Amino acid sequence: MGLARARGLLLLPPPARRTLQKGEGSAAAEGYEPLKRGVHCCPSPVQLCLGSIAQFQRFFSPWPHSLPISSLQQHPVGSTPLHLQMPHDVDRPNGPAHPLISKPRGKWAQYTNYICIVLCMLVLYLKEESLYQAAQCFTFHFMALQIGALLKGVCYFSEEIHHVRSRYCGSYWRALNACLNVERHVPLMLICGCAYLTLLSQNGLQLCLSLMLVCLCQLLNTAFRLHRPSTVEISEICEKYNRNVAYGLAWSYYVGYLKIVLPRLKDSIEEFNRTNNNLLKWKETWKLHILIPLSCEIYDDLQKADSNIHFWRDLPELRLDQAGTKGRVYKQNVYEVIDEDRKLNYCIVEYATPLKTLFTMSHDESAAFSREDRVEQAKLFYRTLEEILQNSKECAGSYRLIVYEESGASEGHFLSKEILRHIRQQHCEEYAMCNGNHHNPQPTDVFSTEPNLLISDSELPRPLRSDAF
Repeated sequence: MGLARARGLLLLPPPARRTLQKGEGSAAAEGYEPLKRGVHCCPSPVQLCLGSIAQFQRFFSPWPHSLPISSLQQHPVGSTPLHLQMPHDVDRPNGPAHPLISKPRGKWAQYTNYICIVLCMLVLYLKEESLYQAAQCFTFHFMALQIGALLKGVCYFSEEIHHVRSRYCGSYWRALNACLNVERHVPLMLICGCAYLTLLSQNGLQLCLSLMLVCLCQLLNTAFRLHRPSTVEISEICEKYNRNVAYGLAWSYYVGYLKIVLPRLKDSIEEFNRTNNNLLKWKETWKLHILIPLSCEIYDDLQKADSNIHFWRDLPELRLDQAGTKGRVYKQNVYEVIDEDRKLNYCIVEYATPLKTLFTMSHDESAAFSREDRVEQAKLFYRTLEEILQNSKECAGSYRLIVYEESGASEGHFLSKEILRHIRQQHCEEYAMCNGNHHNPQPTDVFSTEPNLLISDSELPRPLRSDAF
């Protein structure tokens, strides 16, 4: 019974396999019971062979092992199921990160600094110089740096004393600390001075001359602005301490608008559907799609940006008393977006209005805001707004940020294609989440559960390859 009946058993590839049910033919039932009993006692060589092949297929098959039969029927053999085509970071509220959006700066500059310190110390060690002389030179140069910082702060303080009342509430101490970190530089300079005098091998005249030369070099450095911070240093400081224009615009946009409308958006959509024949029927797209063009060029009419986007209707208005204005109106628009097959897709979409401020600033000379600054601030605006919304529980699941860079006038209907891409991605994410809830991981042990027998219609041996069917 063992080997003879094993010839009728065939392990199909996962997409085509089915589980033996009770009562499916006498031959199947007869082959099922002995193997079932064998699992709980001593497995036969045939069972071991079949179990090994099943394990091999489980680890090396390109198909998922827990995919339901209903979903496999929708995707024939040879095609990739829809949820397998999803990007790896579907857990992001806005899909994959845009490649042009810069990430926060890391610590590579600091690590490189440490490496350079180690290399310098290694070179000094290999040169076998006198430790006493090396300590004396090191102390003198370190003290020179502190003197330079002190002189630079004194120069700035001479200007700030004229603004003590307006900028520092009449406190000269606050003005001095703003120009020079007194608590850090002054003690360091005193320590270096004492250490240098202890190691002094020069007479007093040579020491005075050396200090005067150091002061002269530092003053010349300040006068000709040879030690100005680089663009990267300024950008890093602004990002680290949130001093960018984009940071304020993102928070203003969130507090003054998104935090008000997003928690009430789904209620407005439900009310809209009741009077419009359930037009927005896909709940995964019940979001405010916020357009963020990196060029900051915003159109008052979306149809001017893309002729495949048409205004449809307004969502119900939201009226609230805000900042002394009674019954301030907040409302969003429903647009129809035409796809490649001329089918209509409906969604709620609008521009991020703070980008218009950046665009206007870049065209106003008094703002001293270049085009490069505008693009950089637009990227920071997107990144900051995304961080704010991800940390907002009340706005979760009610927005979709669509950041894009126009590819030029040569490609028609770019904006509508970008919106449709995000809409389709939301459908795929919802599909993947639904399938993920039914996922049951396969056991790693062949004999930990009862086997699922896969029966072929032929009594002859058949190959195990999936392309043979």
